Amino acid sequence: MQSHELLKDILQKISAKQVSAEMGLSLSLIYKWAEPAAEGSGAANPLDRVEQLLKLTGDRRLAHWVCERAGGFFINNPRSKSHAIQLIPATNSIVQEFADLLAVIAAAATDNTITKQEAGDIRGRWEELKSVTEEFVRCCEAGNFGPVHQHLASRAAAS
Repeated sequence: MQSHELLKDILQKISAKQVSAEMGLSLSLIYKWAEPAAEGSGAANPLDRVEQLLKLTGDRRLAHWVCERAGGFFINNPRSKSHAIQLIPATNSIVQEFADLLAVIAAAATDNTITKQEAGDIRGRWEELKSVTEEFVRCCEAGNFGPVHQHLASRAAAS
């Protein structure tokens, strides 16, 4: 979805007049944000500008900040793999990451307090677990477990 399409959809739910008044911007500018900028009548909207800042700086803290303000968190999408990965090692990788996270939590909790450093360590392991799990889910969605399926099919045919 393009940014102007998203904004157009949002303006169906909240009035452009209200957005204009709350942000102290002209009503025409708010409407221009909901038009394609390439056609000449639209204007670079805040979403396009955030995207541009991300590209210019390469600093993902911007995305983290926006996600935190929305009550969530940012997870990097895994690099796509052109080759099929195997299901069992991929599953084991998730289990290992989860075990690593639990080990960090257990070590931090031994004295019944969590320091800022320990909280940072827990966050780091958690982020890694989310990334590994996201990669697994994307492979599932893409059906990227071809070798496993072929192996199971040949075993079934031999039986």
